Amino acid sequence: MITIHLKYEIDADKLADFEEYGRRWVGLVNRFGGTHHGYFLPSEGDSDIAYALFSFPSLAAYEQYRTDSMIDPECQDAFELARITRCIKRYERRFLRPLDVMS
Repeated sequence: MITIHLKYEIDADKLADFEEYGRRWVGLVNRFGGTHHGYFLPSEGDSDIAYALFSFPSLAAYEQYRTDSMIDPECQDAFELARITRCIKRYERRFLRPLDVMS
C-alpha cells in the first residue's frame, strides 16, 4: 500500500472554493480504486495550510489513477475549478508507506 500526503498552501480568502475542490476529489479518488482519508482544513494556527491523505493498494495503482485522471472529464473539471479560482497557491506531494508492526 502507498499513501499520498498532500500539503497545500491555499488562498485563505478562497476557502469555500478549496472545500468544493476537496469534496470532488474525495469521490474521484475512491471511484478510481483508492481510499481517500479526507481533507484537513485550517482551524487554528496557519490559515493558509491544508492537507489531504489518500491511499492506493500499490504505486502502480496510483500511477494508473494519475494516467486515467488526466483524461477523465470529472477530474478535468476539478483541475479547472482550482485553476480558475486560484484557491491553491502551491502544493507538495509525499509518498508514505505504513509501518509493518508484525515484523
